[in-house]
Amino acid sequence: MGQIISFSVDSTFADGLDDLIAKSGYLNRSKFLRDAALHFGEIQQRGELADMEKDVVVEGHLVIYYQHGIEHKLMEIRHSQSLDITSYSHSCLPHSHTCVDVMHAIGNAEQFRETMEQLQNILNVDKVSFVSAPVRDSGCC
Repeated sequence: MGQIISFSVDSTFADGLDDLIAKSGYLNRSKFLRDAALHFGEIQQRGELADMEKDVVVEGHLVIYYQHGIEHKLMEIRHSQSLDITSYSHSCLPHSHTCVDVMHAIGNAEQFRETMEQLQNILNVDKVSFVSAPVRDSGCC
């Protein structure tokens, strides 16, 4: 069993926290607070992608929502060697009437920023986001 860490808050904070946990889809406080603490710690240590030093190596997923007709431009980005794209997936979202491509990539912060800017400036790209992988000193891989 894991360690128990506790802290005290007033009832207003606790009620607000419970609402936030429920709206976020978590089933209990422990998992929510663990994930929130890890995310906050990573942001404090590494910063947001926009604020990272240009040579910091980053790994994560680019998520691109778009309308058909730009696949050739996405293929050019995947093969451009700007980022090391290690996997790629495409899905059609019939309810949203859009497509989404997810690219798992490794590169430096500047390469990610440049690629995201390039993607955001392609006509019919609706949204581009980046999900950074957590950085650990040890683990499964």
